[in-house]
Amino acid sequence: RGGDWSSDVCSSDLSNVGLSQTMNADVHHDLATILNLTAKQVSLGLALFYVSYVVFDLPSNLIMSRLSPRVWMARIVFAVGVIGACFAAIKAAWSLFLLRFLLGVVTAGMWPGMAYYLTLFYPPSRTGKRIGYYFSAAQLSAAVVGLVSAGFQKMDGLRGLVGFQWMFLVYGVLGAALGIALLWWLPERPLVPGQTAPEKKGLLRWLPSPAPILTGEDAEIHYRDLGRVYHVRPWTARDLLRVLADWRLWPLVIMYFGVVGVGIGTQLYGSVIIAGIDPGFSSITVSLLFAPIWIVRLPFYPSPSKLC
Repeated sequence: RGGDWSSDVCSSDLSNVGLSQTMNADVHHDLATILNLTAKQVSLGLALFYVSYVVFDLPSNLIMSRLSPRVWMARIVFAVGVIGACFAAIKAAWSLFLLRFLLGVVTAGMWPGMAYYLTLFYPPSRTGKRIGYYFSAAQLSAAVVGLVSAGFQKMDGLRGLVGFQWMFLVYGVLGAALGIALLWWLPERPLVPGQTAPEKKGLLRWLPSPAPILTGEDAEIHYRDLGRVYHVRPWTARDLLRVLADWRLWPLVIMYFGVVGVGIGTQLYGSVIIAGIDPGFSSITVSLLFAPIWIVRLPFYPSPSKLC
């Protein structure tokens, strides 16, 4: 269950920057006005996230496969929370560019990492349903951000912070706290029945060790059914080349580009498009109208039952 919440946090931080373009715009307390940004600078800041995300996505997952997936996922959520909170302090375009780039660095590997993490506990016949859960959680998160941002706009001016600064600060603090909690909440990769966990090295020695998620007969059944989880062959450069050379991968990549392009465009510029439809909309109305996009989309999203 920890994975559902962690995907919520990361997805929310991505949506926040898009919504901050119109939050409290009627009183000139939106992101672009506060930082004196041009339209090109806003687009550049939004794009920098994806540059670093793409560059560091593969290395992040390779590191996670060698280290503890539980700790790595918790690290991602904690770092996203810290970077998200720092957005409340941005004062110039360069700080927006820097934080967006860093956000991509620390978020990289989140989605494929969650899929890998789930394969450690569920057979292929049940993994699809679990992946469907956290994909659906991301849709709900985007809708909630739209609704909650309307409330943050009511906090505009409180203690010297504008609405979008309060949004980043609250989301960031909650995300960082959740990242720490996941160290106790998420289970570690399963062990061979009767085997004890290897001695921790380096910084891992100071981190908590959760109780085994599988014990007794459950551990024996899991070991018989998913032996691949317990006897993983370390990957090599040759393995990476084989994956990249597999022609079946590239049609899926091209297809995914089309889906993600539309989704990300809506996520980042949906509020701007809504505001352009009727200049008479207040900034709170724009935020409230942003939520139905994701609420209506959710029933048509691939349901967990269809992914089994």
